[in-house]
Amino acid sequence: MNKLYIGNLSPAATADDLRQLFGDRKLPLAGQVLLKSGYAFVDYPDQNWAIRAIETLSGKAELHGKVLEVDYSVPKKLRSRKIQIRNIPPHLQWEVRSATLALCPLKAPVWSSINTDTETAVVNVTYATKEEAKVAIEKLSGHQLESYSFKVSYIPDEEVSSPPPPQRSRRGGHAAREQGSSPGGSSQPKQLDFPLRMLVPTQFVGAIIGKEGLTIKNLTKQTQSKVDIHRKENAGAAEKPITIHATPEGCSEACRMILDIMQKEADETKSAEEIPLKILAHNSLVGRLIGKEGRNLKKIEQDTGTKITISPLQDLTIYNPERTITVKGSTEACSNAEVEIMKKLREAYENDIVAVSVSSQPTPLNALEPLFNIRGGKWNNTGVEDKSLCSPQQLPEQEVVNLFIPTQAVGAIIGKKGQHIKQLARFAGASIKIAPAEGPDATERMVIITGPPEAQFKAQGRIFGKLKEENFFNPKEEVKLEAHIKVPSFAAGRVIGKGGKTVNELQNLTSAEVIVPRDQTPDENEEVIVKIIGHFFASQTAQRKIREIVQQVKQQEQKHAQGAPASQHSK
Repeated sequence: MNKLYIGNLSPAATADDLRQLFGDRKLPLAGQVLLKSGYAFVDYPDQNWAIRAIETLSGKAELHGKVLEVDYSVPKKLRSRKIQIRNIPPHLQWEVRSATLALCPLKAPVWSSINTDTETAVVNVTYATKEEAKVAIEKLSGHQLESYSFKVSYIPDEEVSSPPPPQRSRRGGHAAREQGSSPGGSSQPKQLDFPLRMLVPTQFVGAIIGKEGLTIKNLTKQTQSKVDIHRKENAGAAEKPITIHATPEGCSEACRMILDIMQKEADETKSAEEIPLKILAHNSLVGRLIGKEGRNLKKIEQDTGTKITISPLQDLTIYNPERTITVKGSTEACSNAEVEIMKKLREAYENDIVAVSVSSQPTPLNALEPLFNIRGGKWNNTGVEDKSLCSPQQLPEQEVVNLFIPTQAVGAIIGKKGQHIKQLARFAGASIKIAPAEGPDATERMVIITGPPEAQFKAQGRIFGKLKEENFFNPKEEVKLEAHIKVPSFAAGRVIGKGGKTVNELQNLTSAEVIVPRDQTPDENEEVIVKIIGHFFASQTAQRKIREIVQQVKQQEQKHAQGAPASQHSK
């Protein structure tokens, strides 16, 4: 719940007066109004509605001759680390980051954008400490940017109100958690976050969202899921991706509801007879979905009465490693197929994630290779030609990613006598090093991962999974980490885009926060840092998209450089 405080109330104001006022502004109150002398409290189940109420009413609505104050109701004990910045020019979110960091030169905060129906943008910021959040509120309140004045307030911090995660002991209990048992004696294995990724026809996106977003809100509430509709990806494209985060059952129920919505819309508009289900899956998992000689896929087709096809390997690029699984049949049949398909994909992903932990012997890399390997920078579906893949220097398309983990998690990543990090490096086919702490009070340590895209996927995925397994994050909290990648300074502008358009679209597409700090001095290789903050799949998608942009810029630069001498020669 998002509890709101309503201040400056007239003694004559009643609960019914408030209900009518909110209703007149199309912000109906479904819950109880707690009326006190001169103030009141109301609840909204959805943060977007709470933001709209604050923006619409605070300082603008009058009741019995008094102008209302509306803001989050946050008890002092919950005023810990989270603030909300509102009234931001919608096209300048990355400028806000620059302004914030300039005014509050503190440790790097974690940002998340909020989708609302308000005309201005809203961002939530989580600081490392309560003191930093307090300083940020004091310095940012009323800050002017392009004639917009920031409105800043605390938001409730659920981490403080929920019990803290159990502390990991330095010695005992480690082996038990490695095998999946949880604190308190329960043997229930932890559920890995494996989202369902779908492609839907662009013409049905409006129906899925619904009027004022009510359809999608109802869907997420019923299925206990988080649904991201990437509307701004590839302007003009015939299809848009949807990412669903939930339990396996929640993902399946959300998928079923989306298929029903699309089929109903198609029937009403007579735009299509049968809507296929399209699932996106990382290519490294697809081979195990298909099975030997296609047996797994054939069995799913027979059991569900569907026809399933998978996009060809030739459609892949190093920067877009997802394949499209198309399922044709009735809505019921497609829904049943989704359950079986995701079961196979999830099983393959979990096997990859835990393989390095459950094995006490070095894992042969070729035993875990996907359908493709990278050879000469191109995808192919042959076996491993060079078995010495543990040497990253021999691999093409080497990438370096700096991943930041909590300082207290370093021991879990390294393992006893360095065994875990060695096994992880073999498993992923990457070089993995942990940089020294920047100081005695450093809260984060940098993990330097060097290897091709597939190695990055495996290594980073395993690190995210390990932090969740070892309880370094609250059980209700997604594991979100900050990653840094370097791009040529001449390509940084293209990553940002005109007026921040590209970086905003990138954030909407991936659900990750992407920050290109301004006024960076390029390093000795003429490169600058791009920061990416998000859960594993969000971070991976953002990394791939950014590298795709850089590759395009490099190709254009090469063509330009090759064309210049030729034109000069012709003169």
